[in-house]
Amino acid sequence: MSSSVLSWESIFARAASLRLLVVGDVILDEYLLGSVQRVSPQAPVPIVHEQQRRYILGGAANVASNLAGLGCHVSLVGVVGEDEQGTRLRSLLWERKVNHEGVVDDPARPTTTKTRVLADHQQVLRLDREFSAPLDDRVTASIIERLDGLTPKCDAIICSDYGKGVLTTKLVSNLIKQARRVHCPVFVDPKGTDYSRYRGATVITPNKREASEASGLPVTDEVEIAACARRLLEQVQSQAVLITRGQEGMTLYSGETIAHIPTAAQEVFDVTGAGDTVVSVLALAHAAGAPLNEAAYLANLAAGIVISKLGTAVVRIDELRARLETQQSIADRKIVDVAEMEQILVHNRVQGKRIVFTNGCFDILHAGDIAYLEAARRLGDVLVVG
Repeated sequence: MSSSVLSWESIFARAASLRLLVVGDVILDEYLLGSVQRVSPQAPVPIVHEQQRRYILGGAANVASNLAGLGCHVSLVGVVGEDEQGTRLRSLLWERKVNHEGVVDDPARPTTTKTRVLADHQQVLRLDREFSAPLDDRVTASIIERLDGLTPKCDAIICSDYGKGVLTTKLVSNLIKQARRVHCPVFVDPKGTDYSRYRGATVITPNKREASEASGLPVTDEVEIAACARRLLEQVQSQAVLITRGQEGMTLYSGETIAHIPTAAQEVFDVTGAGDTVVSVLALAHAAGAPLNEAAYLANLAAGIVISKLGTAVVRIDELRARLETQQSIADRKIVDVAEMEQILVHNRVQGKRIVFTNGCFDILHAGDIAYLEAARRLGDVLVVG
């Protein structure tokens, strides 16, 4: 598949007909926004004058929200408490047009809620309200019953694990077994250090720190990243491992090939929820027909968009389209700097193009130089001259 804007348009068009299932830890993100004018006389802490309170879907609910924002049909399976936060979370899911019939009430635990206090756009405090023990057998059985009816109808499944007790070994094993039976790909955003419970998943998407902890290997350079990904691939027996590396971009390892995808330069405002965006766009693009390397390229662009927004944000198709057009305009230029060249090379690699590099001193361009460059150009699809 060519990664031209037209081919991406076909991916976006297919999104409307796709059905994706998200299973995992749903979270309510609460933001208290205000300003600081003075310090408390009782203790050396700032007094935040609250000006606004916002509620945003987090965790697996944010993954589902991202998918809904991209136009596909999405169902969410998870657990909330019988409390005000659970009611608010369900209301937000309804507003985002996410099917949440698979969200189960558990009176034994509160709805996982993360409250962030921001003063003048700086986070000064976070309060977590959660109960992370594994689900009891009754609730697990209720979730598996819901999954039995949803899995056969899906084009892809995402497991969003935040370590809050929903994705038990029993539940994940049962889900992957069902998915493989109906040839449905499973994408896992993992947590913890034991990835054996994700065995059989199609792709796992740990960040650099998580990958290092799970593999027991350092990840300070690209050689070590490859070794780490190789070990995780062996543990999980997956088709591929996508390691997100923050400002260093991403690395996709499939066992046969390894691709490093750099991050485009941009202003970083908030990295909260970037991993949710990555796994949602990766799964959606692959389900729509994009090979994994192209799906990872699109997920990388999507992550670059959401980190410029406040909190757990979603990315829209028009934003992705605009970013793709920007990348294409850079790729069409003849003279670029090193950072832009990285983006151009990735842009061409995901199209399967063969890249040729040469350099020399061409202060006086003569017939021999021209013949040399023409011969180099015939060796591939793209010629880079240093």
